[in-house]
Amino acid sequence: MKVKIGQAVKLFFGKSSFEMIFFEAIANALDADAIDISIDIRAEALNQPNSIKITICDNGIGFTDVRYRKFSNLLDVDENTHKGIGRLVYLCYFNNIKITSYYENNKLREFEFNENFKEEDVKISQVDGFKSGTKIIMSDCSLDRLHSYQYLQPNYLKKRILEEFYSQLFKLKQNKSNIKITINSHIEDKDYNEELNNNDIPDFETVELDSSITLIDKFYLHYFIKEVDISETTLITAITVENRTLPNKEIISEENKPKGYFIVFLLYSDFFNGKVDSARQKLEINESELQEIKHLFRKKVASILEEQIPNIAQRNKEVKINLVNKFPHLSGYFNTETIGYAAKTDILKNAQEQFFKDQKELLEATSLTDEQYKQSIELSARSLTEYILFRQITIEKLKKTTKENSEYELHNLFMTPKVQFNNKNMVNDIYSNNAWLLDDKYMTYETILSDKEIGELIKYITSDENIERDADRPDMALVFSNNPETSNIFDLVIVEIKKRGISLEENMKTVTQLEKRARKLMEYYKNRIQRIWYYGIIEFNEKIELHLAGEYRELYSLGKIYYKETQVAISLSPKVTLPIQIFIWDIDAIIKDADARNSAFLRLIKSKFI
Repeated sequence: MKVKIGQAVKLFFGKSSFEMIFFEAIANALDADAIDISIDIRAEALNQPNSIKITICDNGIGFTDVRYRKFSNLLDVDENTHKGIGRLVYLCYFNNIKITSYYENNKLREFEFNENFKEEDVKISQVDGFKSGTKIIMSDCSLDRLHSYQYLQPNYLKKRILEEFYSQLFKLKQNKSNIKITINSHIEDKDYNEELNNNDIPDFETVELDSSITLIDKFYLHYFIKEVDISETTLITAITVENRTLPNKEIISEENKPKGYFIVFLLYSDFFNGKVDSARQKLEINESELQEIKHLFRKKVASILEEQIPNIAQRNKEVKINLVNKFPHLSGYFNTETIGYAAKTDILKNAQEQFFKDQKELLEATSLTDEQYKQSIELSARSLTEYILFRQITIEKLKKTTKENSEYELHNLFMTPKVQFNNKNMVNDIYSNNAWLLDDKYMTYETILSDKEIGELIKYITSDENIERDADRPDMALVFSNNPETSNIFDLVIVEIKKRGISLEENMKTVTQLEKRARKLMEYYKNRIQRIWYYGIIEFNEKIELHLAGEYRELYSLGKIYYKETQVAISLSPKVTLPIQIFIWDIDAIIKDADARNSAFLRLIKSKFI
């Protein structure tokens, strides 16, 4: 042989599948004009791969001198529908391959195919009374274990052989050939049998596609649609390359597979010949051509499906409405040709990428034309919509919280922990800071210290003082209304979050913690704080409400929120007090109020985009 076989096996079939053994043997048999093929599989046990023995027989023209010469020389082919290397896959799995072939009525060719194979190591003899055909016996399997036992099961192999050779088998059926492929398996003293014949080969319909991909080669679509029991639902979308089937699951995603139908779509063109890798697993064409082919393929598939399965058009319309309802800012960016066929995640990704691309182009423009200005207004609206949708997602996450969620997890939904937010960076921080859950007015903050020690907060405002470390840490501290570095007076908001399901005593600690913090803060701020708002976010129950009802008054909310104003003494001599406003808020009330505010925006947005 002109190529070192051992190296060629690794080079061309390093990632092959065991079923490729059967595919290559059948491909060679069909190429030799065989119409009767038998596969016999034997194994002592499934967990003993070394005992596997495979015998494949066919009634083709056999290893004539010409065919043997081609077999003996890798890559020796006379047309681009063959690779000239398929038989190497046998050596990926078996050490012994014995080939016996009858040809030209009275000749017998026998040889062993292995890594040391030489063209001259062949025995040729004269025989009488034998019909032409070839037998391949593979033994001494080199696998330590078989990746999947289904590779030895006739029912699986029948299905896969049919899928792999749909196009070629269909052509043979059209030419009135009576195809028969029998598969027998004897494993652990059990026999399994299947037969593939003309009745299993679909009667494809064929349509020509309009294409500008090439001026020479035409594109055809073979398709077959049959209503079946829902348990037998099947969908195959593939490109036919060199008489073999190359699946393409991107045409119709698994989630969009029509239930209760057996459907096969095969795209065929001479354009694909010679453009597949050695293992026949991947098309080797440039990305722009590939995308154009997918577009052509999916467009025709969609047209046929909507014509033959009427409810698909209605389903796709509902999918589009659902997408626009959930992501109104991307309306107009969705590729309507892919809705109902491509995966939703891919549709969203592509729409989002196009949206970002348009944003980037406008932001980088030094000046705007009238058309660009109109587009900037639209993109601004979409960006705002995206933010409103993000807020809604946050609300939905809060709705799903339970007593199993820690304070840290709750805190993380309000804002990213251990981060300092600054008003100057509000646009960059907007998806990390959810202070709007309390009230949208808190989006006007000057600075927010999230999950920071009180000492750090004090240090931020009075940077020239030495502050002792304070382990008593609020979940959020918001400084706003004025910049403490330039103003002598400012307001302060402190928020404490308690997890769900804790005791009354633990919840009410939030109130006693306030006075301690207020006194300590004022000690350093020297009357620079003019007001403090304190929010205790807890889970309400009847006991908590009863405790609050005595000295607190209820405020308007879709849930429950209690409020009181008090004076906290921060000095006795002279006596100085600070007005403190305390809000004890049920976490479910926060969710309901935030949901109501955000829903108003969502309804307005949907009315404009749909």
